[in-house]
Amino acid sequence: MTPPAAASVADLVRLRTHHPEAVAEAAARRGRRPLVGATGRLMIIAADHPARGALAVGEDELAMANRFDLLERLCLALSRPGVDGVLAGADVLDDLLLLGALEDRVVIGSMNRGGLAGAAFELDDRFTGHRPIDLARYGFDAGKLLLRIDYGDPGSLDTLHTAARTVDAMAAHRLPVFIEPFLCHRTDGRLRTDLGAAAVTTSIAIASGLGGTSAYTWLKVPVTENPDDMAQVMETSTLPAVLLGGEVKGDLDGAYEKWRGALRLPTVQGLVVGRSLLYPADGDVAGAVDTAVGLL
Repeated sequence: MTPPAAASVADLVRLRTHHPEAVAEAAARRGRRPLVGATGRLMIIAADHPARGALAVGEDELAMANRFDLLERLCLALSRPGVDGVLAGADVLDDLLLLGALEDRVVIGSMNRGGLAGAAFELDDRFTGHRPIDLARYGFDAGKLLLRIDYGDPGSLDTLHTAARTVDAMAAHRLPVFIEPFLCHRTDGRLRTDLGAAAVTTSIAIASGLGGTSAYTWLKVPVTENPDDMAQVMETSTLPAVLLGGEVKGDLDGAYEKWRGALRLPTVQGLVVGRSLLYPADGDVAGAVDTAVGLL
């Protein structure tokens, strides 16, 4: 007999303990939808940070560490009108499957989580999460990979090579892959991303050319330091793109304005935002999500 879905977040442990097969069964019966719906836009909630050890929001270094709290915030966000789906690691997606929160939602699996935040090997961002075959087996809708390139780090070539082969594997499964590219460097031992127009332009050009085909490739790009540069930057590729939210540091209204302007560009198809909507300064998750949806 098929075990019931989790009745509550607290019920997840019981299912995981006694019915581990319930995850695959929930995935098999999940109602699916097209990646892009009738609006032609995408609003995705990101929650793949914990799998890379990135638990901080603002000054709270462990804000995302409480999984029960995170799941409640995610379920609330996914219930809001206009939200299309979620991007997360395997453990979070398994929880959401068991809770029945992924019905008719776009599900994007996060694939390379090996570049742990703050680690000496952070740029050795290996594919420790979903494999293309996992995404296909569970009937998920897309995958996402992080592509951080440091011209001073020879290891970046390994990252590029592995990312390119992953693009090929995703295309073989006819699954979209969202590439999140950055040029970065180390300053005083800390990894810094370059959001200048030239750096973002170059990262887009590199990401767009990965693999034997770009037919299933999307871009997940930041807004540049100067938002006025975005129009020219986004002319670098014809690939469809979504904007990433990044860490807003409390100025959510300012972020909304930057996103609003960039969303008018022809290749920009939507938003993928996580911490700033799940953990807004005023605590109003529904309000933050609704405002972001309104930008689309």
